[in-house]
Amino acid sequence: MAQASNQYREPLQEDERAFLHRRIQQDSALFLKVLKIVMVFCFLLPFAMAWGTAFQGKPNPFSFERYFIGVGVLLSITALSAAAAYRSNLYLLRRDVKENLKTIEPCIIIRKYEMNVTGKYFFYLATRTRLSIEVTAEDFNTFEVGDEINIEYASYSKSYFGYF
Repeated sequence: MAQASNQYREPLQEDERAFLHRRIQQDSALFLKVLKIVMVFCFLLPFAMAWGTAFQGKPNPFSFERYFIGVGVLLSITALSAAAAYRSNLYLLRRDVKENLKTIEPCIIIRKYEMNVTGKYFFYLATRTRLSIEVTAEDFNTFEVGDEINIEYASYSKSYFGYF
């Protein structure tokens, strides 16, 4: 992984490691739940399409060949999609836990923003990793546009841990 010269890595702290473990558990459960629902549709959709063909009066609408080809195509699409989703999220989280490293990156504040309705404060940063971060009111009043702060995030999944 290419890094800018101003970034550096440190070992994860226990609370950050626990945060990543919780994310893995939550995301794995959601991933499996969605996968189960999609799998049900992979088997039901070809059957529903056969009923549509039957209502049109076409011969042999409930063909085993058509059904299993439809299921096979849908399962293939699901498998490719699931692999891509796993690789883009869960794999990166597991890699972060395995390597036990976080990235610390100095960033320049390019804009300050206060949401009056919710009472939340944000810094917009000059970095490709994170567009903005939520900060405390004290830090919002302490730091000015152009000041440098450091953000901490997981090296591969880019899960944000905090700033200092």
